[in-house]
Parts: sequence; structure tokens; C-alpha cells
Amino acid sequence: MSVLRVGNASGFYGDRFDAMREMLTDGPLDVLTGDYLAELTMLILGRDRLKNPDAGYARTFLRQLEECLGLAHERGVKIVTNAGGLNPAGLADAVRALAERLGIPVRVAHVEGDDRTAAHPGTLAAHAYLGGFGIAACLRAGADVVVTGRVTDAALVTGPAAAHFGWGPTEYDRLAGAVVAGHLLECGAQATGGNYAFFQDGDVRRPGFPLAELHADGTSVVTKHDGTGGFVDVGTVTAQLLYETGGARYAGPDVTARLDTVRLSQDGPDRVRVEGVRGEAPPPTLKVGLNRLGGFRNEVAFVLTGLDVEAKADLVRTQMEPALGRITDVRWDLARTDRPDAPTEETASALLRLVVRDTDQQAVGRALSGAAIELALAGYPGFHVLAPPGKGAPYGVFEDVYVPHGAVDHVAVLHDGRRVSVSPPPDQDTAVPAPVPEPPLPQPLPPGPVRRAPLGLVAGARSGDKGGDANVGVWARTDDAWRWLAHALTADRFRELIPEARDLPVTRHQLPNLRALNFVVEGILGEGVAAQARFDPQAKALGEWLRARHLDIPEALL
Repeated sequence: MSVLRVGNASGFYGDRFDAMREMLTDGPLDVLTGDYLAELTMLILGRDRLKNPDAGYARTFLRQLEECLGLAHERGVKIVTNAGGLNPAGLADAVRALAERLGIPVRVAHVEGDDRTAAHPGTLAAHAYLGGFGIAACLRAGADVVVTGRVTDAALVTGPAAAHFGWGPTEYDRLAGAVVAGHLLECGAQATGGNYAFFQDGDVRRPGFPLAELHADGTSVVTKHDGTGGFVDVGTVTAQLLYETGGARYAGPDVTARLDTVRLSQDGPDRVRVEGVRGEAPPPTLKVGLNRLGGFRNEVAFVLTGLDVEAKADLVRTQMEPALGRITDVRWDLARTDRPDAPTEETASALLRLVVRDTDQQAVGRALSGAAIELALAGYPGFHVLAPPGKGAPYGVFEDVYVPHGAVDHVAVLHDGRRVSVSPPPDQDTAVPAPVPEPPLPQPLPPGPVRRAPLGLVAGARSGDKGGDANVGVWARTDDAWRWLAHALTADRFRELIPEARDLPVTRHQLPNLRALNFVVEGILGEGVAAQARFDPQAKALGEWLRARHLDIPEALL
């Protein structure tokens, strides 16, 4: 059958507004996807729904569609998106109303069944991660626009691929190939040079969004429209493949994809071929993400300028102590951004950051704000803050649980109103993912002179969050660099380089086909991104910090 060209126009709620129009006008497509959901987004949408029961979906998508629905209809491009968030039926109705107002004949379907909030009292939002076969049912019935709630990000690609190629639920290798393609597309411009360790290899001032040319056997080519910014090479694809993953088995509701079987090769300018992906039966359970309000937080950043920075910081802590005594969670961090004999006041200044969290808004609100501001004329010399503290804002907590497939009523609501249940896989067609035995290490490099230098001179990295955990994928650009990296960067060495991880479980996974190591650090993000317990709450820059750390690197690699 023909190649299926699937593009992406959104990697998160708030991504480039013009991307949908650009993807529809810059080149040919069959399907355009949009990923609007993340753990934090579900919390935001949950708070929206508290204010308005008819809300709960990504309103940006509707505004984009207002100027792009006609373009998609003219070009015969199907649109598949998880922008439905907590209210996919509501967004589907809104799309129908928009189409009617614009006079565009489109068939709109949606997928539901992911909402598990009623089963988890006390949560703001609880949603199961569904697979792609509900999407496939909608498309097979003729839908032009398919709206979902919480599906896996890759399901936005596996669903259209299964519908187009006629795949069944046990064609694991083909489905796994589509899962990998979906994972490569889901974060938008991250596959085309955005957030890329070696960003200076190309022009990334305005990277285009990616697309994948999928084939019936599950292989694909990741590329972008001709003439758009950014670049696609084995490195950019490797970086995205490692993003927010764990071990070699990448489990999802449709299939478990074996990341250790993925083979990448340059297939021409801005084209990377993805092949060899093996698939296995999906796990017997579905992940359910639980979002709840954890309490209230506040923060203030004191600016400490010039001499005696440590003594000034001690004075602030002592003066603030009476106001902090009954607060549950108090965190002080001193960032020594100051330099000696600095030529500007800003470079002569350090930042002392105070973050507080408690279930009592008053404790972290006015009581804290008053105590901090009262020091304005009674504190250390040069007292000022970056911004006055507020009244205390609510923060969220994320956790995940697992339920059997059969506990979720996965339903495709077709464009004509018919409801089609998506059958869960029978027990014999599921398997609990087991750890993959570690592959043998490559031959080490021969002994030779070394030089103390940053890891990032010979390796790239990309990091991200999964609940309270973080992953850091590290890859080498050459075979020799891989031979060194695989031996040098152990889990223990990782802990030494990243002191925050010193007392945390760190698991290292080898992916030799990618010349990559993937480190999973458990608990480094506390209760997840919405809790904002860390300076970098989503661990977005954890990999870049690792690349900046110095090791003894063979001179032959430098």
C-alpha cells in the first residue's frame, strides 16, 4: 500500500500557533497530528474544568482550526489530536459548530473512556493512557477530524497507521515501528533540531515541524517539509528517541516496542530511516495518571551583591526563621552566580532562593510575604528581591497507578454518533515486560593520554521527566566515542557527576544500536513537575548539566 505521510503540529499546549498552517501549506501530508497533553497540562485542564464544567480541552486547537480547517479539507488531510484533554466530546462538538459556521463539510469523531476520575476520589483528574485502535476505528468509518482525551502520545500515529494499512492488534513489529515513529514526532521540533545538544550543526532559529513517511512493514523515514528551518539527522532523531524513555522495552497499550532493536541511518538530506523495530505483546495493564492538588507554594529570590555572600545568606535565613517555623516544606538554595571584581552589578550578585509549600495558603502567603518584605530596611546591605512574593499559588501532585485493560471502556464515537467499543487484548496476548539482559560492552579503547574536559565535547544528551523520576539519555557520535562512553559513564560515575542523584536509585540501560546509554533517576523530581520541587522541575536541562561536567577523556576523542 502507499506510503502514509503523518506530520505533527504541536508538541505541547502552548506550542507554535502557526505550526498547523505551516504544516498544511509547506508540503504534502495525509494526516496531521497535534499533541497538547502532558502531566502538567492535565492539571491545568482540571483546574479549568473546576471553573467551567464545559471546559477541559485545549482551546488553542480551536483557534488554530478556525484558520486551518478549510486548508485541511481542501488538501484532504485528516486531523488527529489529543487536544480533547478532559473533555473530548465537548471539543468534538465545538469543532462541529466551528465547521458549520465556516460552511466546511467535515466529519468529526472522538474517542472516550480514558476518564477514571470517579474511580479515584480526591483527584482533580485521573485518566488512563489509551492506545490507537479507537482512533483507527474513527478513521476507518470516514472521520476527517478525530479528537481524543488521554491517549499515549504515540497513539496519534499508531491509530492512523493501523487504519491506513489494515493492521490488526497482534502485528507487533509493525505497530512497534509506528510507536517509534510516533515517539519521534510527538515533541514537534525536538526532532528537527530544537533543544538539540549540537544545535550549532544547523540553523535552528525557527525549526520546521517533523513528519514521518510510514510504510506497511512498520519502517519509516523521519523528515520535514522542504525549505523549512532546522535539520533532521541521526543525532536529532537519536536525541528524541531517548527522550522520556526508560529501558529497552518501551511498553504501551498497543504494543511493547524494543528500543534496543531500532536502527537509524541517514537516508539523504534531512531524512533519517528508522527500521528493524521489533515489537512484543503489550502489558496486561494500562497506566492511569492521577493529578491532585497538593497544597500551596510560594517563593522569593533574595539578591545578594558583592562581599560576604555566605554571611548575608545566613542572616536572611535567621531573620526569616520565625515566619517559617510552622511551614511543612522549606527549601533554601544559594546560587553563586556572583564573580569577584565584577564589571556589572548583576554579575556581582548571587541569588538566594526560598521555596515553601504547605496545605495552608495563609502560612505560605501573607505570613511569608510580610516577613520577607519587612526586611527591606532591616536586612543585609543591598537588600532587594527579584520580585515581591505573592499570596501563595496552588501546586499539583502527579502519580500513576495501573489497571487491567478491561477496567477501561475504550469507545470510538463515530462521526454519525455510533459508538464502537474497542476490545481489550485477551490475556494470552499480553505480557508483563521484563528487564532486557544487558548487552556485552564494546571493546574498550586502547590506553592513551587523557585530558580533563567536559563530557559534552564527545557526547550528546537529552533529559526529561516521568512523574517524580527523570531520564537522561546520553549518546556518542562515533564508534570510538561509544567504546569509551560505555565503559566510563557507569551509574556510579553518573551519581558522582550529578550530586543530586548521589543517594537516589539510578539505573543504566545500554542501547548499542544507538551508541547510547539511558539513565533513569528515581525520585529526583519529588512529586512531579506540578509540585515544582526543583529548580528545573521537568529535568529539561539535567542532560546539559551532565554534559558540562568534566571527566578524563582520551585525547584521541578530543
